[in-house]
Amino acid sequence: MANTREPLLHPIPILSLRPTQMTVGMREVKEKRERWREHKAKKKAELLGKHMIPVVLGPDKRHYVVDHHHLARALHDEGVKDVLVTVIGDLTMVDPDGFWNVMDNKRWVYPYDAKGERRHFKDLPKSVAELKDDPFRSLAGELRRAGGFAKDTTPFSEFLWADFLRRKVKRKRVETDFAGAMEHALAFAKSHDAVYLPGWCGPASDD
Repeated sequence: MANTREPLLHPIPILSLRPTQMTVGMREVKEKRERWREHKAKKKAELLGKHMIPVVLGPDKRHYVVDHHHLARALHDEGVKDVLVTVIGDLTMVDPDGFWNVMDNKRWVYPYDAKGERRHFKDLPKSVAELKDDPFRSLAGELRRAGGFAKDTTPFSEFLWADFLRRKVKRKRVETDFAGAMEHALAFAKSHDAVYLPGWCGPASDD
């Protein structure tokens, strides 16, 4: 396991990366695409060097993405073919049948669909191009940026917030009136109902 965090300095095709989640917030992907387009070629190359995709090496020698799915999808949609990766874990020695159990145990996989329901590992998309939209993941991402909750090291913390909001705000509201949905989300985020969530920063109690 030596040097597991060393970046691989040869580029990896984006479409060879294997996702470890089923969804992204497409609104967030769109914003990343727009920001990417604003940069000149030299700056883009610099950004690709700085924003390496963290991956785990599987027993099939494939690279499994454990973070930055939104960035990978945005880059793919913008026509970028290759990215640099940082290997944060080497599981090449793990039995293929036990691989996903190890990934689950280490919280390196989040096999929940756009309805927040857990699915079988085999249902995970085979490439970043197959990631589905979860509007509540977009809402959770925007909520964090608006100060609704703090950035947290808990794996998939924004998905936990997305599932909380899924139970509080109607999907149609998120899709047709995002600003209105955000107002509701901010109110719910400060409520005691959200106290168990990572990064909660609701009002302090008076006692």
